[in-house]
Parts: sequence; structure tokens; C-alpha cells
Amino acid sequence: MNDLDRVATALRRLPPSCGAVRLVAVDGHAGSGKSTLAARLAVALGDAPVLHLDDLATHEELFAWTGRMLAEVIGPLSRGETASYHPYDWQLRAFGAPRPLEPAPVVLVEGVGAGRRELRPFLAGLLWMERGPEDSWARGRRRDGPDLSAFWDGWTVAETRHFSADPSRPFADALVRERGEGYEWLPGPSVTAGPNQIITQCDDSPAAN
Repeated sequence: MNDLDRVATALRRLPPSCGAVRLVAVDGHAGSGKSTLAARLAVALGDAPVLHLDDLATHEELFAWTGRMLAEVIGPLSRGETASYHPYDWQLRAFGAPRPLEPAPVVLVEGVGAGRRELRPFLAGLLWMERGPEDSWARGRRRDGPDLSAFWDGWTVAETRHFSADPSRPFADALVRERGEGYEWLPGPSVTAGPNQIITQCDDSPAAN
């Protein structure tokens, strides 16, 4: 069993947090590797649904998507219903057709600000990608290329303001460090000894996944 399998098992054992759903956030700086981790965790969880916050944010509302999240996702899931949200098209600058999100046992929410204070009461767990902002942003810029350099200039300012006002890392249950092969998992700042913690000291070594 690799690290992601162990974490998936731990996530399944968490108490439900949003109706019958265990809502698990993957947060961190833009470019830190959140999407890749969420995709790999989803597979380890048996194809768990993943909500990407890029689908809720817009050019004008990089972080002002909380209302949509609460109304279109949190509300229905908390009632045991299938959620339905309208993903934003970053090319057309418009919201698209509704997309369903089933109330699975574990649902992953991936994106900058996934652990913000308005969402934390509905989270079963919060994972933080442990990579600094400058390194993360440099990776993101290389990934997206020079055509999006102006967007990144504005994004870094907005992200810095967001985390200054509403930090997620202090509330993380686990810190995740990307390694050459696999991840290193460390207990987060919020962890205290208890039966529901995601990461234990025996999970602290890197492993291939």
C-alpha cells in the first residue's frame, strides 16, 4: 500500500462533514501541485469527484466565488442532493452549462482558497501543498507560458492579499511536500492527537505512488 492509498483510507474514515459527504480541500499557492495531487487522490479513492475552484472563479472574481460555492455546491450536498454548478470558461469569459457533482462518500475541492474560513465548517479535512509562493508561481508561469504573464502579475497580487486576510495553512490537517517520486506527508498545524487525524508520525517518509 503506498502513501496515497493510506491517505485515501484515512479520508474514508473521517466523519461526514457536509451531509453524508466528506468534503476534503486541497489548498496551496497557485502552481504548487494541487491539481496533480487531487487527481491522484481521486484515483486512490476510486474515482472520487473533484471540484476545481477555477470553475467557480472568474476574471473579475478571482476569490469572490464563495457565494456560488455555498449556493450551488455546499447547500445541495448538505441536503443529500446532487450539486449543480456552472463552470466558468476562461477563454469565452462566460459560465457554461450546468455540471453535476454527486454526493459521493469523499468529494475533493481543489484550488487556491479551498480552505478559506467560510468553507472550513463544511470540511472533513484540509490538505496544504507545502511549497512556497515564489517557487509555486514560477512553476505556474512556466506551465502557462508568456501569453499569460499579465494574468499572473495580477494573480500574485490577489493571492497574496487573499492569504494575508484569510490564511489556510494554519488550519491544515496535513502538509504535503512533492518529492521526485511520490509525496512526503506531515501533520499540519491544526493536528492534535486523536482518532480522526489524517496523518500520523508513521506516514512521514516519502514513497512512490
